[in-house]
Amino acid sequence: MSSPGYSLRGPSYSVNIQQDGDSTNPVYRGSSEFMLDDQEPKSTTDQMKEIPSKIKKKTQNAFRKKNIYKRIPIFNWLPKYSKEDAIGDIIAGITVGLTVIPQALAYAGIAHLPAAYGLYGSFLGCFLTYQAAQGVWQKAVLLCFLTGCIQLLMGIFGLGFLIDFVSGPVSSGFTSAVALIILTSQVRDIFGIDSSGGTFVQMWISIAQNLHAIRIGDTIMGISCIVILLLMRLLPNIKIGPKNDDEKNAFHKIVNKTLWLIGTSRNAIVVIIGGAVAAYFFNSGQEDLLIVIGEIPAGLPSFQIPPFSIPPVVDEITGEIIEEGLSFLDMFFDLGTGLIVIPLIALLENISICKAFANGKTVDATQELIAIGTANIANSFVQAYPGTGALSRGAINNASGVRTQMGNLYTSILVILSLLFFTPYFFFIPKAGLAGIVIAAVIFMVEYHTIKPMWRSKKTDLIPGLGTFIACLVLRIEIGILVGIGINIIFILYHASRPKIHIEKAITPNKGIKYVLLTPDRCLIFPSVDYVKNLINKQGLRTQVPVVIDCTHIYGADFTAAKVVESLLKDFNSRQQPIIFFNLKPSVCGVFEGVSLNLKLYYDYEALELAIEELNIIGTQNGQSNGRNETPESA
Repeated sequence: MSSPGYSLRGPSYSVNIQQDGDSTNPVYRGSSEFMLDDQEPKSTTDQMKEIPSKIKKKTQNAFRKKNIYKRIPIFNWLPKYSKEDAIGDIIAGITVGLTVIPQALAYAGIAHLPAAYGLYGSFLGCFLTYQAAQGVWQKAVLLCFLTGCIQLLMGIFGLGFLIDFVSGPVSSGFTSAVALIILTSQVRDIFGIDSSGGTFVQMWISIAQNLHAIRIGDTIMGISCIVILLLMRLLPNIKIGPKNDDEKNAFHKIVNKTLWLIGTSRNAIVVIIGGAVAAYFFNSGQEDLLIVIGEIPAGLPSFQIPPFSIPPVVDEITGEIIEEGLSFLDMFFDLGTGLIVIPLIALLENISICKAFANGKTVDATQELIAIGTANIANSFVQAYPGTGALSRGAINNASGVRTQMGNLYTSILVILSLLFFTPYFFFIPKAGLAGIVIAAVIFMVEYHTIKPMWRSKKTDLIPGLGTFIACLVLRIEIGILVGIGINIIFILYHASRPKIHIEKAITPNKGIKYVLLTPDRCLIFPSVDYVKNLINKQGLRTQVPVVIDCTHIYGADFTAAKVVESLLKDFNSRQQPIIFFNLKPSVCGVFEGVSLNLKLYYDYEALELAIEELNIIGTQNGQSNGRNETPESA
């Protein structure tokens, strides 16, 4: 940025004003109080040389005791683990286990996988898993492994900030749409009919086409389970005795705790009763009355490497290939956008749960990514589909008085015991009953209650929310969430491209020279520079007085901005109208220096106003009052 009127170099940012002729005389020296860094920028070669030392330093920091304790929390709480902690964790673990087992069986059905796979890994976006894996267990397990790897890498490289691109309205629209999609996917089991379809619309079309095949027994079982579950959901809210807990006697406490336990264990109770009813009909020769989940392999899943290919299906007699196999690349491309969306949604769900129980504490998204990534990688070795936290179980854990993460161990033990000893009894569990459990849970996920406050707060936020909701219902949900994020980004870019510019008509105190002070409220980047240029030119043409650009809020600029500023300077020079920059950050100066702009630049008002007067711009005031801020306005 070479100019006879401006010198960028030097720690104090000297400013020279062009005089008549070819010579220049130093007139004013601006303040350096706005300087961000007075060091010379390092060359690319120097920066490359520093990479090994930075990697070494980062590695050393990663293995410091403080960071290890932060990333592996068990080192913090295990040495202080007490008897009281163990009792609280055991109670919470068993209580959650009574919820996990029936839910896991039900959620596996959403993913169109055998019920055992639900117990092997418990729960995450099972419907996402279905859309990505299409009911093929090898794809679901590979999806679990790859999802875990992606999440772990995101955590290692600190990419938890990506969750910031999913705004509240988009999250609400997505959650509500997924709730309706999951509910719709269970209607077929409630009615005992066959249906297909990968989207909300396709599912309902398929259901409508098969309504003639409704099974009465399954319909009665499913609707009855939903009604019973919704009524039992109210039991924990029933309290007897005085309102003050200290005034309640032992009987009051026992009854209240019993009601709470029954309400919390409602899924398990409904499954047991439903299974008993189905077993009665089977033993009485009416096995066609209800569709049951059937046989579940007894014992624990084998520990093995996730399937990286699917072998072809061969006829044992003829040796002919009945179904072609799939290579790893085939499976990888079949999973498609699910590999991007599922890790992001898993993180979104996990962070939402953490915030719900954090009591105002900061949630470390990077730590959550490392935790769920490691868990999914481990789960893939026992044939599970992708998993993350669940809000309902978190609430039960919290209400049960859980003390540490050890509560999850006791829940896992209960699931393992069920796999070892109780799988023969799972045979009689009605699919309609499991569908009722899912529907009774997801209807409360529809976030209709956010519409009213969103409308009151900022009506335009409804657009990305409704856009996400509709897109997820009409398209595949992984495409729907990307559409919602895209709408949000468009809104962000629009606001970035239309900055507010505060306009002040001002007068110098000594000679009464009029000038216009324009203050943009954000950075100068390519979407906004043409808009800003037009506004500045418009004010310049309207007033025909010196124009001062207050760059206090301009913390960044790009090449496009530099070229547009160059064009702006030519416009002002062509009509011999001064344009001056005030408080321009050194980092922005570095950008402008690349296109050799001729700037007049100052860093304090006194030097600025003296410079305006020295420019000898004629602007008699005709009785107007001295001072600044005559007519403030905004553009």
